[in-house]
Amino acid sequence: MKNKSPATLKDVAKLAGVSASTVSRVLSDNSRISEITKKKVLKCMAELGYHPNAIARSLVIRKSGAVGIIMPSTSEDVLLNPFFPEALRGIAKSASKSGYDLLLSTNSEKNDELRIIKNFINGSKVDGIILMSSRIHDECIEYLCSIDFPFSVIGSAEFENESINTVDNDNHKASYELTMHLIKTGRKNIAMIAGDRELIVTSQRVEGYKEALIESAIEFNEDMLFTGSFDEKTGYELAEKINKLSPYVDGLIITDDLVAFGAIRYFSSVGTKIPEQIAVASFNNSALSKYLAIPLTSVDINSFMLGEESMNLLYDAMESKIRGKKIIIPYRIYKRKSTLK
Repeated sequence: MKNKSPATLKDVAKLAGVSASTVSRVLSDNSRISEITKKKVLKCMAELGYHPNAIARSLVIRKSGAVGIIMPSTSEDVLLNPFFPEALRGIAKSASKSGYDLLLSTNSEKNDELRIIKNFINGSKVDGIILMSSRIHDECIEYLCSIDFPFSVIGSAEFENESINTVDNDNHKASYELTMHLIKTGRKNIAMIAGDRELIVTSQRVEGYKEALIESAIEFNEDMLFTGSFDEKTGYELAEKINKLSPYVDGLIITDDLVAFGAIRYFSSVGTKIPEQIAVASFNNSALSKYLAIPLTSVDINSFMLGEESMNLLYDAMESKIRGKKIIIPYRIYKRKSTLK
């Protein structure tokens, strides 16, 4: 004996004596449908045991039940960088508690984030957006503010705006303290590998580095500041350049552990001793940093908490229309053998 087929929208329309389009309008809570008709259609749904699918339900409550995660556009696989999986883990935990699914952008073309955001929004795919980074002259932030769409940013905005919810570390202070740590161990010629110049986090950490040098009566030298991608290859290549500088560099601040791993690999290949000849300190305190042959001094920026709070902020923006909230996540410097003689 065949199981009875589930009721369809057409079955409801036939029983209620209305068109299928009228049933659809009832599902979308169209104001043009009278209350009498709505009640009749809803009663017929109950009698037939009709359950609208996920798309129909989203029409009723005007929600997709998903949030969009905008990864930085890059030719590299950003998920190789430990920061992103850990931050995503925090986002996922908060989203699960809030009842939201995650839609991860798969953009690979540079400066493609805005197109992805517009696709998410115009296609009604998401109820909110989380930006995993922030840039100088950030067109994504400007666009989301202009349409008052709920979003949050892991990072800081270039300009003050009551519409922007951000969660970040005090990157200026962390970089200042990390540089001062190297100076206090006797380092005089300290270089920096700072990452992408367009990122707000890069400018903040560079300023902290400069402030520590100036305060310690060490002249800032532009030739000691290097920028590039957040990957191991960049660290290896820039370490080769740094190793040839004169006067000899005896300290190095790197703004990402993955880059630091590449730099350390180069120094090891040419016999440059860490920390005897050059002290190396970094950011992110990834799981491998303390297990290296020479454990790496690194700043724990609480990637998981950054992700978790970004989703909490977005939930507040979507559900309660909260805007302009700023959260600063504490950091901790783990001082290890790479900077301690």
